[in-house]
Amino acid sequence: MDTHTLPSTPSTPTVARFDTKIAVLLREDLAPWQRLNVTAFLVSGLGTAVPELIGEPYADADGTAYLPMFRQPVLVFEGGGELLTSAHARALSRSLPVAVFTAELFGTGNDRDNRAAVRAVPTAGLDLVGLALHGPRNAVDKVLKGARMHP
Repeated sequence: MDTHTLPSTPSTPTVARFDTKIAVLLREDLAPWQRLNVTAFLVSGLGTAVPELIGEPYADADGTAYLPMFRQPVLVFEGGGELLTSAHARALSRSLPVAVFTAELFGTGNDRDNRAAVRAVPTAGLDLVGLALHGPRNAVDKVLKGARMHP
């Protein structure tokens, strides 16, 4: 089970505490449009690799159906290039599921070229602009040590 629900009282709503964390780490020098683009691409990888993160479909009062989304919040952090490199290494050493976005992907236009651009560079040489990961809260916190919440 990946959530713990705290009991609600008339004055406090029910709050979910998750044993796991979904996090995105962005390089701090990205333009606003790049931050949004990178975040969207990165979290799509987690949804496919860890299907239990996805909740049930939504529907409004009229019965119009909507796609399911993550069952828990996605926390977005930022930091410098060196932090991204060290966080990437820590995530890999803990065998956490990781999605990466490199600077080269801003110059490609399709999935095949994106994968080829990443494949062309050794792990230690990746020019990371973002990464997304999921795992136990304490492990993700250790991976992201030194990062700050995105404003």
